[in-house]
Amino acid sequence: MAPFTEDNIITDIQAAFSDPQFVARYTEGPRRFVPGYDAMQSMAAILLAERVPSDARVLVLGAGGGLELKAFAQAHPAWSFDGVDPSAAMLALAGQTLGELAPRARFHEGYIDDAPEGPFDGATCLLTLHFVDVAERRRIASEVRRRLKPGAPFVIAHLSAPDGDEERPRWLSRYSAFLAASGVEPEQAAAARDAVTNHLEILAPAQDEAILREAGFSDPTLFYTGFAFRGWVAYA
Repeated sequence: MAPFTEDNIITDIQAAFSDPQFVARYTEGPRRFVPGYDAMQSMAAILLAERVPSDARVLVLGAGGGLELKAFAQAHPAWSFDGVDPSAAMLALAGQTLGELAPRARFHEGYIDDAPEGPFDGATCLLTLHFVDVAERRRIASEVRRRLKPGAPFVIAHLSAPDGDEERPRWLSRYSAFLAASGVEPEQAAAARDAVTNHLEILAPAQDEAILREAGFSDPTLFYTGFAFRGWVAYA
């Protein structure tokens, strides 16, 4: 999931992902609003493929829209997926995005507790965890870990920036500049920066890695940095 679109800065996440107009425009947004979005997805698929079998069953949290599902399915024709998302409208869009690949995915409306027990060969959670607080992130990480086979990879990516009165604002300003360079009106780019600052709980990278370790994952390794976004792979 992307945190916002050009004309809809999200302050009510549930309402936004249930808004038909927002959903209809969703697939246009991530490539403009997340630096290196396509490359990040390709890297996630590579990191999964290092450890999973050729016929892997992969858990995808925040699967609404279906963009990562499609990228993974096209790269690995024998993988199957369980996609979880709280928005029925976004899951419907995921099915449309997958098209003829849709039979390889099972969709589950809800949150991590609504995911199948597995065990899964791997899991991803891309552009989602910045929507929840620290306690819920810890719980999600633990529940994903419980559903994975030993040694299975877990790939995550979301907003994560160094804290500090100077450093974090600097990175968020750089991200705002990226939006403007991508064609977003400067006023909206500034509003996006303010929305991220005021409505999302962004952690420092060390805190994100600590949550993975506390949940029982080993070797959390940074693989992606896109201004205020970062991504890790860790192992169950």
